[in-house]
Amino acid sequence: MTKISCLETFSNEFVSFVKVTAEDGATGWGQCSTYNADITALILHRQVAPHALGAGTDDILGLVQRIEEKEHKFPGSYRCRALAGLDTALWDLRGRREGKPVVELLGGKPGWIRAYASSMKRDITPEDEAARFIRLRDEQGFDAFKWRVGAECGRDVDEWPGRTEAVVPVVARALGDGIAKLVDGNSGFSPERAIAVGRLLEAEGIGHFEEPCPYWELEQTKEVTDTLDIDVTGGEQDWDLATWKRMIDMRAVDIVQPDVMYMGGIARTLIVAELAAKAGVPCTPHSANLSLVTICTMHLLGAIPNAGKYLEFSIEGEDYYPWQQDLFLGDPYAVQDGKLRIPDGPGWGVEINPDWLGRAKYQKSALEA
Repeated sequence: MTKISCLETFSNEFVSFVKVTAEDGATGWGQCSTYNADITALILHRQVAPHALGAGTDDILGLVQRIEEKEHKFPGSYRCRALAGLDTALWDLRGRREGKPVVELLGGKPGWIRAYASSMKRDITPEDEAARFIRLRDEQGFDAFKWRVGAECGRDVDEWPGRTEAVVPVVARALGDGIAKLVDGNSGFSPERAIAVGRLLEAEGIGHFEEPCPYWELEQTKEVTDTLDIDVTGGEQDWDLATWKRMIDMRAVDIVQPDVMYMGGIARTLIVAELAAKAGVPCTPHSANLSLVTICTMHLLGAIPNAGKYLEFSIEGEDYYPWQQDLFLGDPYAVQDGKLRIPDGPGWGVEINPDWLGRAKYQKSALEA
């Protein structure tokens, strides 16, 4: 059994890449969850590394679960965000060691994967949103789009008065037939308001209504799910497996959307995907930026039997996500006919930009010699 000898992080406020080194010199790269990533890196070194150093590299789920037990007094989101760095680095290490992409380690194979173009903006007029969607449809071949309604945790107060009632028909009708249409409420509505918005979505041919109610209020979401004919989806914020079991058992949503990085990595996300598969529920993970999370999600979707219809692919650039520029060498996110190719190189199949690493804050935890 080869053991972990070193964990290194390269961080700024938004991104923290993790390098794991085994005692035989094998290495792998992963990532903690984005946002306050420098805080998450500290948690990795203080509360994850002491349990991971000296542990074997092979049983990733077993190690993650053991760290959860050791850190049982800290069962929150930050622990999972830190565990994601260890988990994803170990999957990359395994893939590099075996000369296989992670998708093959998970039982799938590389190939093209359909994506939906995902808007993150609410401060955009309906007309401007429609215009950039049409441009992406014509230039990059996307045949699925998601845009925002309501206001984030808005308590039924829209981003500005009347925006939801305007943006839904304007964008839907501009895209026309033959295009999959999705919207995201980001916990913005009460059940009553969500149902009213849902009826508008149904009338405009929109088939996916994401996180309509406060995500922590599963009964509210279930009320919407039970009432509407279109798919109600959710789960991007959730990391607790007990919550996931309850969500799936009660059929709070029609489609589950775990986020690999919020969940704590691939191993814990697979548990959610398997729970959903047994219940006959599709899994369309959340992957809302172009850091490593979308690469990991591509590999996951290429392997699980209940993969949803498409990959979430952020269309936001430097004006919205300046921190995601130049993270990787080459162009791992090249779009062709609305699809992306799951990398076929060993591990995640991407190389982190050494110039970015050189500018990041560096921290190291290692076994004593």
